[in-house]
Amino acid sequence: MSEQLFTIPVNDAFDEKCECPLCSLYKKLEADAIEFTMGPSYMEDDNREVTDRLGFCKRHVSMLYANKNRLGLALMLNTHMNKVSKELSEAARKGTPKAGLLAPKKDKPPVVEYIERLNSSCFVCDRINLNFPRYIDTIFYLWKKDESFREKLKGCSGFCVAHYGVLYDEGRKKLGQKAYDEFIEALNKVFFENYDRVNSDVSWFIDKYDYRNKDADWKNSKDAIPRAIIKTDSEIL
Repeated sequence: MSEQLFTIPVNDAFDEKCECPLCSLYKKLEADAIEFTMGPSYMEDDNREVTDRLGFCKRHVSMLYANKNRLGLALMLNTHMNKVSKELSEAARKGTPKAGLLAPKKDKPPVVEYIERLNSSCFVCDRINLNFPRYIDTIFYLWKKDESFREKLKGCSGFCVAHYGVLYDEGRKKLGQKAYDEFIEALNKVFFENYDRVNSDVSWFIDKYDYRNKDADWKNSKDAIPRAIIKTDSEIL
């Protein structure tokens, strides 16, 4: 069963002290994808052809730039820009649909269609999305097969809002009704308890700025903001 190949990284993520094991899994996949993109692979014609076609989203361009392999990024950007310039020119030569109040709303200029298609693709995102669903499958495989993993999930520090939703939705596809009901009961408990825990830390962080609390202990609030950012699906690059 393919899910068994991913049991080690999934168990490792749930063993970590983090606010969302799925975020941890995603970030590791992301780091691997960035390393692959900026490694020797960028010199290979097959990979360059794919990066030329897909390009990169804004988030991952920023991460590629931070990687410091500026020559590799320049080469990829150069060939990608050459391809975009050629294809945009071809799209522009196709003309435009009718304009004005009576123009069909569904018709878009070829240039706009091309740009929308381009902006919806990313080489790094594609590499991440190839494996991340397998991690989700593995979570439910372990939930069904491994009692120790069920206890591990129940005892973790919860999940971000987005991944709470992913688990909530995917569970109904992967589990039978009884197992799904049991999973949701555990998921809700661990999510809300830990979401409220972090929010309570944020509240105390705020209260510490009240002069009446200046000598009070910070408790667990010193890093409350970055942990709240994880819980609420924001990000810090």
